[in-house]
Amino acid sequence: MRRQRLGWAPYALLLPTLVFLAIFFAMPMVRALGLAFRDADGGWSVDSWETMLRDARFREALTTTLLLIVVIIPVQFALAMAMALVINARLKFAGLWLYIYAIPLGISELAAGIIWYAIFTQQGWLNSVLESLGLLDRPFIFLNYQERGWLIFAIVLAEAWRATSIIMVILVAGLQGIPRDFFEAADVFGASAWQKVRRVILPMLRPSVQVALILRTILAFQAFAVVLALAGSGTTVLSAEAYRWYYDIRDSHVAAAYASVILLLSILSTVLFLVLLPTREEQMG
Repeated sequence: MRRQRLGWAPYALLLPTLVFLAIFFAMPMVRALGLAFRDADGGWSVDSWETMLRDARFREALTTTLLLIVVIIPVQFALAMAMALVINARLKFAGLWLYIYAIPLGISELAAGIIWYAIFTQQGWLNSVLESLGLLDRPFIFLNYQERGWLIFAIVLAEAWRATSIIMVILVAGLQGIPRDFFEAADVFGASAWQKVRRVILPMLRPSVQVALILRTILAFQAFAVVLALAGSGTTVLSAEAYRWYYDIRDSHVAAAYASVILLLSILSTVLFLVLLPTREEQMG
């Protein structure tokens, strides 16, 4: 009966959002995908994909992108969950902690990369502190382009600092939607903190976890400015190669092929999370 009373109102409210997504997201993605399958003369061709696959930097870009996804997402989720639990515990100054945790959200990706470059560079803050403490006799080169591991480590730290708050905000919203009765019942039965997280919080938080992981994974596939600021040409990712082919080499078709790979990987990861982390409604359906 309630659904009948609502009528077309929910669809009317969704219509502006759907139009916005169709114009500014769906259409550009379809056009980019079509551009990847065309040649310079406008005919249908897979030459752009062959050029991309033969590109000497394609394998490195794909490997680095997937490596960052595998490392960054678990680290950020663990940190975000800990931050969300601290805020949801309603401790003293919990609101202040929320503002502190959310500060990186107001910093652009490029600015975050520059900040962490200033930390890790040879004359940067980290070397200055270590030298003043007597732990180093001379500056250590963290951003050594011959040591790819240090570059990945720096990028992971910068990305974890910059974007963990995105996951944290979603998890906090989900935690605040869990009735307090569940936690009180867990206390009555003597559940430990870990048992509460495993038996109460994570099952009830599954929709928020699903959304957070999907959103953060899609954004991680698009990581660009932080990588550029910290690693320069020392390492590369898919988005950086799309930029290089478009602006440096001036081949929009190969750039579109790189963008299409990012799109396809994003769709694949979204489907994977939907399958591995179904919500209760999806399981019942």
